[in-house]
This record gives sequence, structure tokens and C-alpha cells, in this order.
Amino acid sequence: MMKYIPYLFSLLLFVSCGSEQDEVEEKLPDNFSISGTIAGAENMSLTLEALSQNGSIEVAKGKIAANGSFNLKGNIPGMGIYQLRIGESNEKVIPLTLVEKDNVKIKTTFNDFMLTPNVSGTEWSATLNEYMVLFATFAVGQQQLNAMQGKSSEDELMLKYLTIKKPLDDFSREKMTNDPDNPFNIILSTAATPTSGFKDWDPKNLEVLKLVSEAYNKRFKGSPIAATMENQLMQIESAYNEFLVSESGPSNGSNVAPEIEMKNPEGKTIKLSSLRGKVVLLDFWASWCGPCRRESPNVVRLYKQYKDKGFTVYSVSLDEDAAAWKQAISKDGLIWPNHVSDLMGWKTPMTQLYQFESIPHTVLIDKEGNIIATGLRGESLEQKLKEIFSK
Repeated sequence: MMKYIPYLFSLLLFVSCGSEQDEVEEKLPDNFSISGTIAGAENMSLTLEALSQNGSIEVAKGKIAANGSFNLKGNIPGMGIYQLRIGESNEKVIPLTLVEKDNVKIKTTFNDFMLTPNVSGTEWSATLNEYMVLFATFAVGQQQLNAMQGKSSEDELMLKYLTIKKPLDDFSREKMTNDPDNPFNIILSTAATPTSGFKDWDPKNLEVLKLVSEAYNKRFKGSPIAATMENQLMQIESAYNEFLVSESGPSNGSNVAPEIEMKNPEGKTIKLSSLRGKVVLLDFWASWCGPCRRESPNVVRLYKQYKDKGFTVYSVSLDEDAAAWKQAISKDGLIWPNHVSDLMGWKTPMTQLYQFESIPHTVLIDKEGNIIATGLRGESLEQKLKEIFSK
């Protein structure tokens, strides 16, 4: 069972500034505009909304003129997912991944609003237009599958579902790979997330999500969306690694953690097996790995919290530069004594021994030396340690 919030929904929770009580009376300056024509929607309301835990939050609202033209302006707190809605129902809604200073143009009809909105004026417009056509086809297929419920087996329905979803998924992965920092990737990333477990999920999706997360961390550094993308990536990676262990176990054919025997910065050899009797977090990292370094404060905090109860960390660096490795240990305050490396970078045999292709990668080992979980970071690691040491 997957242990993370559905990706798109959790992202939507981060586009609002706060609850109604946080609203300020002073009107903020306009930092976006949406204008154009929607034939057949004359005199109807047009609303731009952000979604949050408290429901939809109105960002801007106006009325479509008698000739079908409209012009919405307002202020958004930052890049995120918004929805543009015609009328008071949710029957005519399209997503917009607005960024400050966007001037969006739309030229369509009421009937074609959700199929061909003909959005222009932004870097993500063309991708949205292509996506809406593919999504409309997918939605029709979903309706047909719903009508088949109870008439076909679950395996047959899943196979058909994957077939109708494939064009949308292929399109999304291609766009994300070729343009990883595009704002519309917030929407496209849902195509790379598992919808029904990892059995039929392509692990290449994980690399695409990492590409987007890293690009967002550079372009939108410090934004809630970038932080959420990274957090969701961590949770998906953790759940996938746990699935791999449950399916096949480590390469030595058992649950016993394969031995590691490497030298620490002072040249002393430390064996992983020497830590038997303790719960060990085996942490594969490197000084040049941004996500690894951002996770360091959490690991330090948990080490301090549980070290007197029998918890420790065995850090294996994929550095090639010994000086950079030592400097990162000192700068990040990695105070546990078990730091080792063969200074071979990605050529280290550890990638094959422990079956990983990216870092950070963690393996949690019990007091008997058995692997009990992989890929735990952040909240998932904290919850697992709490579970272990509260017994």
C-alpha cells in the first residue's frame, strides 16, 4: 500500500496564501492578467480560483461581456496551479499554471472551452493546449471503463486503463524531459506518479520526477511548489524502494544487509557488521548531492534523539574528492562516527550490491543486521524510528 498523498491534490494545497482570517484589506497590486473571448458564454461569470485545504479561494472574478470578451486581473502569491471556471458550477473548468507577470490570452467557445481553450501568451500555453486535447480523449475512455465496471475483471479494466492513459503519459514524460522547469509540469507530473501501486509502474518515471524537482529547486527556489515537489518525490522514491525490497530483497538473496568494509576519513576501516546490536541507518550520499545535503539536518536531529536508545548512522559517500567529502561532514555537522567511502563515485560496487541508481538512498537495518526498510527520509524516517523505539 502506498503511503503518500495523491500528488496533484497535495500540490493544490500549496497555492493559497492562507485562510480567510489571513486576508488583508489592502488590495495587492495586479501581477497577472487573463483576457480574450469565449463565444457563447456571453454575460456569464468567469472566476479564477486557487484550491486549498479550506476549499477554493477566489483570486479574481469578472463577467464575460455581451460580445464574449473578458479581462481578469489580480494578484497571485506565486507560481502554482489555478483553475479558471465559467459560471457557478464546475462543469467548465481548465487548469492554469500561472506565474507572476503572466499575461494569458484565450480565444475559444463555451462548448470548446475544456477541449481547445487556445491559450497563448505564456511559456506554458502550447503545452496546456496539447494536454487538454489528449486529456479529453482520456476522459472519454475513463467514462467507457466506468460503464464496464462489474462486466469485466479488474485485470482487464486495469489493462484497458493503462492503454488509454499511455498517450497522455508519453506526452507528459516527453515534455517534462525536454523542458523540466516549465510551470505546466506541475500538471504533467501526475502522469509519472503511480496510480495503483508499483506493479505496472515504469521506474523511469522516478528519473523524470527528479529532473523536474531539481529544475524547480533552481528556478523557483524557496517556493512552496518546489518544496512540495521535492517532498512528494522523496515519498514516492521511499515507497518504490520499499516495494523493491518486498518483491526481491537485496542482491545477496536474503534480508541480511550485505557487508560493507571501507575506510573513514582518517584511514581506519569500519565494517557495517561492527554495528550489530544497534538500529542502523545506512545512508548513501555525497557532498555534491543537493537533496542529500538538505536532508542532513533531519538525520542529525533524529540521531541526537535516538542515539542513546541504540540508533546510529553509517554514511557511505559517493564522493571522489576526499577534501570535499570531509568538508561536507564538518559543515553539515554530521556528528556520528561512522563515515566511510571508497572515493570511487558512481563506480563504487555499492550501487550493484544495494541496487540503487540515485542518491540519497537509505537502508534501515535492525539490531540483528536485517534490512527492514529502504528509501526512508524526512517524515517517513521519523515515523519508522518512532515506531521502533516506542516498543
